[in-house]
Amino acid sequence: MRIIDTVSAVLKHKGSHVWTIPAGATVFEAIRLMSEKNIGALLVTSNAKLEGVFSERDYTRKIALHGRSSKDTLVREVISDRIIAASPSDTIEACLRIMTDHRIRHLPVLDGDHVIGIVSIGDLVNWIIRVQTHAIEQLESYVTGQYPG
Repeated sequence: MRIIDTVSAVLKHKGSHVWTIPAGATVFEAIRLMSEKNIGALLVTSNAKLEGVFSERDYTRKIALHGRSSKDTLVREVISDRIIAASPSDTIEACLRIMTDHRIRHLPVLDGDHVIGIVSIGDLVNWIIRVQTHAIEQLESYVTGQYPG
């Protein structure tokens, strides 16, 4: 079964609110905000422009493992300068491929240079499960003669 839905459908379902942190904030401030909001990543901005993504993985691999201080390290020092993003018209399958190929768990969604949302791998997997469950229910209705038409 191919999922041809676009990432914009996921954003409409889950909402497009995005939590951001300035590139000049400390890693400690980023971790505190992620804890307060119960999220695994923040979009990093500077002058309203997307600079990158800061995630729990960045903290563990670039701060904790190297003995750096989260209170003395700025977010801009530990994010990748390469922005990997999706567009609203990208399919769920394409987004999963991007995330798998780049080994990332969070994908900003951009319309041009404008951030319109972020999706996690969990968001996409949940979408697929929802679509498959719906398809199974329709097939069961068809097989049992309850399908309309």
